[in-house]
Amino acid sequence: MKYRIVIKYSEEDDGYIATVPALEGCSAFGETYEAAAHEITVAMKLWLESAKANSKPIPEPDVVVAS
Repeated sequence: MKYRIVIKYSEEDDGYIATVPALEGCSAFGETYEAAAHEITVAMKLWLESAKANSKPIPEPDVVVAS
């Protein structure tokens, strides 16, 4: 599944905050852009595993992939 990831620099936190808008509450922090990108992929995996384990609905991906 492909979800849109938003990564923004936070002056307050002196690092990057990554979120997945389609997955409520799914976010991660990294001191670098690359670290935030890595951490959000881990957070997404855990979010989806938790939703499945708890029989929670999983939102449809919000990224269109051209074939």
